Amino acid sequence: MTTETCRDVPLIIGTHSLESRLIVGTGKYASYAQMGESLERSGTDCITVAVRRERLIDAEGKNLLDFIDTDRYTLLPNTAGCFNADDAVRVARLGREILLGLENPGADWVKLEVLSDTKTLLPDPVATIEATERLVSDGFQVLCYSSDDPVIARRLKEAGATSVMPAGSPIGSGQGVLNPNNIRICLEYLKEGDPDYPVIIDAGVGAASDVSIAMELGVDGVLLNTGIAHASDPLQMADAMRLATESGRLSYLAGRIPRKLYATASSPDEGLITAKPR
Repeated sequence: MTTETCRDVPLIIGTHSLESRLIVGTGKYASYAQMGESLERSGTDCITVAVRRERLIDAEGKNLLDFIDTDRYTLLPNTAGCFNADDAVRVARLGREILLGLENPGADWVKLEVLSDTKTLLPDPVATIEATERLVSDGFQVLCYSSDDPVIARRLKEAGATSVMPAGSPIGSGQGVLNPNNIRICLEYLKEGDPDYPVIIDAGVGAASDVSIAMELGVDGVLLNTGIAHASDPLQMADAMRLATESGRLSYLAGRIPRKLYATASSPDEGLITAKPR
């Protein structure tokens, strides 16, 4: 299987089909121009925009949307900066109205973030479940930012979430996947009886190796922003994150060898010139 073959397998999230398994954010870049080129080089076809935080017009009068090809990218509005269910629902509806005006297919979904505090930016599980139920009843396909708690992940799916997106580590921390065992249990719980249910690592990855590790665990995709935007060279990091997503996916599909305590010779024992050491 080649990389191109891997990329030809779409990631299905609700009614949306994505060729790339990497979803990239639009915040924190030094300029809109840098953002636009980074998105291009990442290979993504889905980008997320913070409806509440993002200033569509910057101090120089430049419009964020002038640097985004809304015909090429599916926009995923998110509720970043919300700390209760009421605000999250209100911001989600605002994002839907904006994308309906742009005639972008992302108008029917939302990346739900309901945060607990400004220091950790960890999700508030109770408010997230409440907001999920309300948004699902309002017709949204809800992609939920969650902790890596498998029980909360299962509750969010039961609440109607189209995708649960556990954090690898706190937002913007660059610590990578801190608890791979919890991610494995999340995958087990969420995909039990529903193997195609999309599970996406959201937040905390800082390097290409973090993305590969996440994908090798068997998650369906990775959503990131800071790892590219705050890299010393965002354009090169966008290339790296694209390749890491593809290589990690291929590695997972190929199936790694078991870990063993002792060595296993690669060459056959037959035909040895000398006797084996004891």
